[in-house]
Amino acid sequence: MYENYFKLDRKPFQLSPDPGFFFGSSIHKRALAYLRYGLTQAEGFIAITGDVGTGKTTLARMLFRELPPKEVIAAQIATTQLEADDLLRMVVQAFGLTVKSESKSALLEQLEIFLHKQAREGKRALLVVDEAQNLSHKALEELRMLSNFQTGDKPLLQSFLLGQNQFKRTLQHPDLEQLRQRFIAACHLTPLDEAETREYIEYRLVTAGWKNDPSITDEAFTDIFRHTKGIPRRINSLADRLLLFAYLEERHVIDPDAVSIVASELDEELNITDDKKVIDDEKMAITEEQLGLSNHFGTRSQYNTPARFQWDYLELRITAIESRLQILNSYIHRRFSEIKRKP
Repeated sequence: MYENYFKLDRKPFQLSPDPGFFFGSSIHKRALAYLRYGLTQAEGFIAITGDVGTGKTTLARMLFRELPPKEVIAAQIATTQLEADDLLRMVVQAFGLTVKSESKSALLEQLEIFLHKQAREGKRALLVVDEAQNLSHKALEELRMLSNFQTGDKPLLQSFLLGQNQFKRTLQHPDLEQLRQRFIAACHLTPLDEAETREYIEYRLVTAGWKNDPSITDEAFTDIFRHTKGIPRRINSLADRLLLFAYLEERHVIDPDAVSIVASELDEELNITDDKKVIDDEKMAITEEQLGLSNHFGTRSQYNTPARFQWDYLELRITAIESRLQILNSYIHRRFSEIKRKP
């Protein structure tokens, strides 16, 4: 809508991860370097952790763009609450295989045959697991066991695990000692600082063809950082709405006043500050119990608003929806390929 008005080539602030807009902050460069290092080692595990919206999935997609297709065959899965057998089935499907049997032994045999075939063709297999904080201990142990597949002294499968902050705590559990010993590197993504937030916004705008229209004042950049805490996904959400606001109001300067108006509108939509929209405690408790959220988020926030309207929870839901869409897209692509191969 606003792209033509501001003569932009495309939308600069999409919520969905796009490696074409990858911004190399100091911490993101380090994380990407760890992933690249892991590829050169061709073994073990690498973990990338961080808050919701800090860019873990974008890093994975950036890495996938760099993979040499003649040397590495890669698969990515975005996990929900999976147990070990479900995870194994997803891994088999992620590598484009049709599940021939539901038994665990058959799935393991099918995967091992596939991995050996790739090795004979000179290819290594890489598995990227997004939302790894959702995996049970048994599922993580299953991943460790998959790393035991070898040909000679070379492992057939390498895994990169991307997860939210709680995944760091999960890995410290005594039951996962053997898995921890398989990690060759780990990196934690932190939010951008104020200077990086400005650089991030300007980088995405320039990438989209921005010619300083609308201009953004220094004070507005400061306020954007204050409202978003330097978390890329929050920055994208606020910046996108600022451009829409500027278009609708026919403004060519984004100032603190514009940031204040748009940030307040977003807060009201998320029901963070509007007390009139607070849901009855009893109904909220039932809803949270049904959703299984009470133990994870508490019933009400420090602002006396329902937990399900907080930024973190809404971002978790967005991530979960995006993950399901990725799985659905992979399934459709696989089914389409199967149909094309049929005579």
